[in-house]
Order: sequence, then C-alpha cells, then structure tokens
Amino acid sequence: MQDTTHVVVVDDHDDIRDLVREYLEHHGYKVSVAESGAALRQILERKNVDLIILDVMMPGEDGISLCKEIRTSEDIPIIFLTAMADDADRIIGLELGADDYLVKPFNPRELLARIRAVLRRATNSTPARTILNRRIVRIDHWKLDLGRQEIFGDDGVGIPLSTAEFRLLKVFIERPGLILSREQLLDLTAGRTADIFDRSIDNQVSRLRKKIEDNPKSPTIIKTHWGGGYSLCAEVTPE
Repeated sequence: MQDTTHVVVVDDHDDIRDLVREYLEHHGYKVSVAESGAALRQILERKNVDLIILDVMMPGEDGISLCKEIRTSEDIPIIFLTAMADDADRIIGLELGADDYLVKPFNPRELLARIRAVLRRATNSTPARTILNRRIVRIDHWKLDLGRQEIFGDDGVGIPLSTAEFRLLKVFIERPGLILSREQLLDLTAGRTADIFDRSIDNQVSRLRKKIEDNPKSPTIIKTHWGGGYSLCAEVTPE
C-alpha cells in the first residue's frame, strides 16, 4: 500500500512537517506538507489524498475547524496531532470524525503504526457513517439493534445493553480493527480523560464480553492488546 499511499501533513511548525515527511518517505509513502488550512485545500483540489495528519492547534484555522469542514464532504482518514493540554479539542475532534490522535511529543514509529492501522481499517471496512445510518448492524454472529440498545443472536433472543456498554460497542463499531487505549475509549464514551488508576473501561469491556463472547476468558470479538489497548476484531456490516 505504501507505494501509492498519499499522506498530507498539516502543521504550522516546519520542523515537525519535515520530520514526519522524511520518516514517512523513508517508509515508502508519498508525502505532501501544508502549513495551513488554505495550503491543505490547494492539495485536496489538485491531488488524491489517502490520509491527513492534522495538527489541532494552528494559528488562524485550527485542526478542529478543518476536520469539521472535511467531514462535510470527504471520508479521508484523519489523525490528529495534539498537545497534552488540548483534552477538550481532542474529544471534539474525535466526535467530529477524526479516526485517531497522537499526543505531542510523539515517536515517529508510533505514528507510522497508527497510520497503517487507520489505513487498514479504511480499506477493509464499510464507512462508519454508512453502517450507523442503519438500525440493525451485524457484528460477527450477533445483530445490534441501535434503536433499542439490544443485541441478539441467531435465536432471536434479545440481550439488553446498559448505556455504558452500548456506547462502548458503538465506539468499537465505528473503528473496527483499530487498537484503542483506555484513555481514547474514555474520551469517546464518557467525554473525559482517563485517570491512571481508572479501570471503568476494563470493567465495561469485561461485562460486554460476558454478553457477546462464546468464551469471555478467551475473547475473539473484543481483543486485549499489550499496553492496555482493546480492538474489535469481528467484521461489522450493515444489516
């Protein structure tokens, strides 16, 4: 995929733009850089873009505004670059449709891993907005009724989900295959950042697994990843 994948890096700091461009070009990506929203628009008008790396805090138009504008007409994957203090902006960005975020300062290797994960998800899955426009969504051998917060199997027997379980499952549906940390899951489900000792997400995942996994102790639908992340590994399709 790297041979033809075009990534645009949008950041008002030229040192960050140059660092990311050089690193991604070294790994086979085609990279364009933009220092502002106006420069990004010029690139989008002239070229096909596969992914945008977008800084949240920029003078003039910020990343939040640009993300909102892009999402009115495009499903191009977006990864935010955000400062640690930008919690509210980060959450708003995710709600507007950003696919992932990375906190500055970041390791280029981690950025590369996130790019690959987001691109895999974009290539292999139906866009989340299309799926969530349907009342019934299929997840593995389950069907989720979005209107009733209920999941049911082939026997047609419904299993009600709590509001917290439903929100968590929707987040996974919107990002199948993407490894999400506890902090990201808290951002997306509760609208707040995670405390280092906060285990509410672990408890919610555990309760959800008891309802949808054949063997909750050896899960195949919601998997745990080393370092504290979770991902939805089942196929998600509109019914």
